[in-house]
This record gives sequence, structure tokens and C-alpha cells, in this order.
Amino acid sequence: MSVTTPSKTGAAALSIASNSALILLKAIAGIVTGSVALLTEALHSSTDLVASIVAFFSVRAADVPADATHPYGHEKIEDMAAAIEGILILVGCGVIAFEAVRHLVNGSQVERLGIGIAVLAVSVVVNLVVSRTLRTRARLTGSPALAADAAHLTTDMATSAGVLVALTVALSTGWDWIDPAIALAVALVIAVAGVRILTSSSRVLVDEGLPDPELDVIREVVGAFAERGIVGFHELRGRQAGARRHIDLHVQFRSGTTLEDAHRTAHELQDAIRGRLGHADVLIHLEPEDRVRPGEGLTTGDPPPRGG
Repeated sequence: MSVTTPSKTGAAALSIASNSALILLKAIAGIVTGSVALLTEALHSSTDLVASIVAFFSVRAADVPADATHPYGHEKIEDMAAAIEGILILVGCGVIAFEAVRHLVNGSQVERLGIGIAVLAVSVVVNLVVSRTLRTRARLTGSPALAADAAHLTTDMATSAGVLVALTVALSTGWDWIDPAIALAVALVIAVAGVRILTSSSRVLVDEGLPDPELDVIREVVGAFAERGIVGFHELRGRQAGARRHIDLHVQFRSGTTLEDAHRTAHELQDAIRGRLGHADVLIHLEPEDRVRPGEGLTTGDPPPRGG
């Protein structure tokens, strides 16, 4: 089992507990005050709760070692979970927008807003603490599911703050129309976050290549091995699954290099790439010097070729 499992599952469990409590508080406050914005906030927290549950189980599944049926590991489960979270956010947006428009057309009346304001203030503080915890865990473990969950809570915190301001204004002015208007604005903010999360996770699920800065790091590492007998490389490819990167490339060795020496150097090159990029599976195909193609060769002191 991965050493990062306790930190990831613990953070996801914390998110589940906080979202459950906030849903109850917001729902009760929404019913008491008649605020559609508070009820939509409860719905927003409900999508966060489902997302947290998905994240909890996905990070546990993602840490299961590779097996016969999943020889490349289970890390993509986290990306699939993040995509599901993005879809849930967009569904929640549609419901919120519908209710907000209905109340704007038919009119709405809110009362006892002090209760709602107090609940939202608590919600902002709780989500601030939990989202920071999740973001820290996501950064340390490279977990996209926790990162998506943190993004949800950050959005929830921002929208709660907006609704808090709206209810305060409604309380002081008596302008009840502000409540559904803010609820509609909240839906738009949530939609942006949902599209961003869904887009990011989908890129991984369709095996989009690693970004150019990471590929440049690999080229730089390979170039540093020119003095170790590596004379060229090509067919550099990379993709990401969860927190893990999968990289493969063909490396040519100087004529006269023994298989044992080439094999040893290749392992050191793998370790060097992992040291720069973090969690990575690096597959290196060994080739002789005569396989070097024009523009792909390395010489001591030369920068690595962009086409490698």
C-alpha cells in the first residue's frame, strides 16, 4: 500500500464530514428563512458531498498496486472521479439556475435572515480550513481527485461569501429579489469551476501528452548523460494517470558500450527522470549508435535536441 494513502483518505474523509454538517445547517436555515440562495447553497454542498465520497473511494482504489487485470495501475480512477465531480457540479448548476429564475419571475420572500447569515459565516470558515487541507494533501500526493475536491470547496466558500453579502443587503434594505439574483450568479460561478475540472480530467483520460515544460525537463536530463555513453534519443512520449506519469523513449548508446553498462546507465537515467518529475514509470528502449537519426544526436556540451 502506498505511504500516501492515509493522508489522502484522511483528507477525503474530513471533506465528507464537513460537507455533511454544512448540508444540514444550510438546509435547515434555508427552510427557516425561505431563502432560495441558502437552499441552492445546500444543494451545492450536496454535490460537494457526493464529490467527496467519490474522491474518498477513488484515492483508495488508485493506490492499489498494479495487478493482472490492470498492469498499468489504477491511478486513472482518480481522473475518472474528477470527471464525475465536474459533471455533478454542472448538474447542480442547472438546478440552481432553474430555481433562481423561477423565484425571480414569481417573486420571493425571505425572513429571519440572521440565522442564514450566521450559518453562511460558519460555512465560509469551515470550507476555508478544509479546502486548504485538501489542497495541501493534493500537492503532496499529486492527487487530482483531492485537487478537484479542494476546488469544489473553494468555490463553495466563495459562493457562500457572496450569498452572505446578499442576505446582509436584503436584511438591511428589504430587497428580497437580491436572494434569487445572487443564487443565479452562484450557478454561473459553479459552472465555470465544473467545466474547468471536467476539461482537465478529460485530457488525462484521453491520454493527452505531457506538457512541453515536463518534456523539456526529460530532454535536459537525457542531455546530461551525454558523457555517460548516450549519443542520441528519439520517440520520447509521455502521458499522465492520476499522480503518476508514464514515459517511454528510445536511447542510443555509443558503439562498444556493453549491454551491462548500457543497462546500468539506463537505470540511472530512469532514476534521474523520476527525481525531477516525481512519480513516474520510465521505459527505455536501448539501441546502438548507428540508429541515431539526423538531428537527434547528443554531443558533450550540446543542448538536447527538441525533436528527441
